[in-house]
Amino acid sequence: MIRPLIVVAFVILFSVPAQAQLDQLEKRIGINDASGLSETKVASGLKQALQVGSENAVKIVGKPNGYFGNQAIKIEMPKDLHLLESGMRELGFGTKIDEFILSMNRSAEAAAPAARKIFIDAIFAMTFEDAKRILSGDNTAATEYFKQKTTGHLTDAFTPVVKKTMQENGVARQYDALTEQYKNIPFAKSQSLDIDHYVVSKALDGLFYELGEQEKQIRTNPAARTTDLLKEVFSHAAH
Repeated sequence: MIRPLIVVAFVILFSVPAQAQLDQLEKRIGINDASGLSETKVASGLKQALQVGSENAVKIVGKPNGYFGNQAIKIEMPKDLHLLESGMRELGFGTKIDEFILSMNRSAEAAAPAARKIFIDAIFAMTFEDAKRILSGDNTAATEYFKQKTTGHLTDAFTPVVKKTMQENGVARQYDALTEQYKNIPFAKSQSLDIDHYVVSKALDGLFYELGEQEKQIRTNPAARTTDLLKEVFSHAAH
């Protein structure tokens, strides 16, 4: 902060319309944002919003039926396996397909809580410039920030949990059994898929979807701003 203070002092000492120029200078160097809120308040308000939103998102998806019971993020059979699915259902293996789909979703639900610490770390690493960009961005600007900053870490954290849970739920075994049975269908083509990677990818898609929904609520619905700080920062941002 030393350099901005020197510039401010220079303006005060050597300019005639000092206050007017000081106001403009403060805006340019970021001492106050356009709404008149301080840097600290803007950054604190946004970080609080991100913490509230991310906590809510993790709680929503990381509970029983958090994925499976939510049609917007439910993990379905991979597109590449739709032919396998329809063929197996026609042969009377619909129950096996349903068990497989349920197991994939249960694995995602088990992995979701690992996102909490990663999100918190990303919030603490946020700069004031990040905060200003997010605050003035669209309704999912913070979610996009999280995607950029956390996708790699989340993938690393989710993968072992998904693998372990899918082993416990027999997902890989069920997948192998389904594909083996499918191979016995005349003219059926061989199917190959990294099922662990698929479930992790879909789990992250669902998590970010729910995070985006939480962010939209905080930005557009005053009732979702559960603290005085959130109310102040986001009411200014809306104007």
